[in-house]
Amino acid sequence: MNSEQLFEKSRRLVPGGVHSPVRSFKGLHCVPRFINRAEGAMLWDEEGKDYVDFCMSFGPLIHGHQDPDVKRAIVAALDRGWSYGACEKYSLELAEYMVERLPFIEQVRFTNSGTEAVMAAVRLARGITGRPKIIKFNGCYHGHLDAMLIKAGSGLAGTADASSKGVTDQQAGDTLIVELGDLPALEAVFRDHPGQVAALFIEPLPANNGLLVQTTEYLQGLRRLCDQYGALLVFDEVISGFRVHIGGMAGLTGVRPDLVTYGKIIGGGMPVGAVAGPRAHMEFLAPVGPVYQAGTLSGNPVAMAAGLANMKKLTPEAYQRLDEQSAAVVALMNEWGQAHGFEDYHTHRFGSLFWAVPSHRALKDITEIPSNLSERFYALFKALLEKGIYIAPNAWEVGFVSLAHDASVLNELRRRLWS
Repeated sequence: MNSEQLFEKSRRLVPGGVHSPVRSFKGLHCVPRFINRAEGAMLWDEEGKDYVDFCMSFGPLIHGHQDPDVKRAIVAALDRGWSYGACEKYSLELAEYMVERLPFIEQVRFTNSGTEAVMAAVRLARGITGRPKIIKFNGCYHGHLDAMLIKAGSGLAGTADASSKGVTDQQAGDTLIVELGDLPALEAVFRDHPGQVAALFIEPLPANNGLLVQTTEYLQGLRRLCDQYGALLVFDEVISGFRVHIGGMAGLTGVRPDLVTYGKIIGGGMPVGAVAGPRAHMEFLAPVGPVYQAGTLSGNPVAMAAGLANMKKLTPEAYQRLDEQSAAVVALMNEWGQAHGFEDYHTHRFGSLFWAVPSHRALKDITEIPSNLSERFYALFKALLEKGIYIAPNAWEVGFVSLAHDASVLNELRRRLWS
């Protein structure tokens, strides 16, 4: 079957034909590509066409598809058994690796996804502080839990509406929304809800509604306000953790969060998430504390082995090489865009993440994103897909460069762009 036939079958069996909406090619006037296999920096679809991949499973594959060392770790773990439902040492090895390298955490609780990690962090923050409300920022994404499927309301800063059916008004009312970059508005929300805010959640590198890089000074301001008003500062580093720096954005900026959520890279492409923090906070979790959290497959031994192998390869030299390769990719994209009808576009970069947007100015919050973003993206996506270059099929999603995007792949990228 080709992709069109498979998608027709999928729509009969699966809502919308996909298991995650971002895969749906919605509005792109073509069907999703059904992938048959992947290796290095390349994908092959069911028709046998190959693509240079800049989605990289939306971030975790920092060494590329089927990295030999990660694969060996997975195979060895499978030979031992792929699920125990009991205590094992492999999660301890991964937790120890993280704790030794991140001075702001002392304990880790593994989950099966970033959404689960954030869900645990929300409940944990409320349990620690005894407060009901949380603050999130317009333009940051923290998974599909009810408390985070909230958008800014039509009134003053802090007001909120549900962004999905099925989320109750009561849930929406406990999540306060503020625009990124506006510290005075954030302080006003704290003042308007005295003693009620348990935690402030932020992607310290917002990368789910475009790449909206925040300054270190702004993140320091968040730390100051949380301290002033007795709220926890929670960094959602599901995307940025171990990708932009061994310590994520917390390590890169020196801003110390109270809790951190992780995912993606810590599983090496296997389903994984984690919430981490100091012992005093983490031991509010059951079975030693009063905040309940559980998961049948949490700490899965295959995912733990894959994640540890993935992260052990992230040396300073690897990060340097990744940065150089990312700079080369973005330079090629910008050069091609200027010469082929996308002069208004610019590909912006932070480390190995990039985002193509019709703005030569780096954007800081979603209010600055052009209103015609989707329409302009359709043409860009189609042009790249026809050339065998695969980026995420959504205008707001960022791209990822991996260590597999080496000199030979860069040469192939140039050939395809100018063919």
